[in-house]
Amino acid sequence: MQVHLPRRLIAVAAALVFVFPLGAQQTSGTFRWMDFHDPKDQNIVAWVTRSLAVEKWTAIREIGLVYDAALVVTADRAGPQSAPGDDSFTIWNVSLTSHVVAPLITGVNLRWFDWQHFAADAPEELTVLYDNCHNCAASTYFTALYYDVSHHMWTARWVRGGQGVLVWNATGPGAGSGIDWTQIYAVMAEPDGRAFLATWNHFEYGKQKPPSDTLFRFDVDPFSGLERTVELTRDDANAMKLRLCRGQNTVQGLERGQDSAVCQQMLGAQPQRRPVTTPPGNNRGKSAPPAVRH
Repeated sequence: MQVHLPRRLIAVAAALVFVFPLGAQQTSGTFRWMDFHDPKDQNIVAWVTRSLAVEKWTAIREIGLVYDAALVVTADRAGPQSAPGDDSFTIWNVSLTSHVVAPLITGVNLRWFDWQHFAADAPEELTVLYDNCHNCAASTYFTALYYDVSHHMWTARWVRGGQGVLVWNATGPGAGSGIDWTQIYAVMAEPDGRAFLATWNHFEYGKQKPPSDTLFRFDVDPFSGLERTVELTRDDANAMKLRLCRGQNTVQGLERGQDSAVCQQMLGAQPQRRPVTTPPGNNRGKSAPPAVRH
């Protein structure tokens, strides 16, 4: 559900925070999305609104809750004449025991995908793709959003420089460089159900020099619980190339490049399915968050 609340209505809702005691805002710990029209959720909406009062945003789009922290998505519109599709977004962690807020990621064209397990014996996590700009050759980023029990807050995985994993780079080597660049990525599942992201960048230089490959695996270490970014080489890299091109055990929508000439050559035949290599701006994912998993 997406709701844009006018600031006048939000200001009225914010006053309700003084009516409801903080204890009334606690939950059983099961994640759920707030219903902006449900009176039972108005104290949460008011608390979040008051917490974000000094930040820059135009509307609150989503509020998700687990334990003592809210996952909040705000939209920011450049001006009154700007189209809604040109809004940027910010995802925040908002504490329900204080008014402390922290931005997690910022971008445009946010797409929600299915819940995934990245860590053993841990709740499923929300997966998203998003872009860095409108009306441009946009680059695409991936991250997973989860509640960090030890720090009582929401956070995003594999963030570097304020963004998630770059899975599709729109700024290639450029015309006339003589370099043919292929990008392939997918979120895949291990036999035990744990998910991971793999990316493959393949460069061909014509007669200049032999082709080169860069492969990375992004996952959570099953022993330490820490996020890992591992560059794959030799046999590990070759095995991952085959897995990426076959497209088996991938998450629908969180895959791209399997129809490339590089994959077709590796598989020795036309692929059985053809994931779109250059999709329109919003033909993947969901405009609203996925349903809650119990």
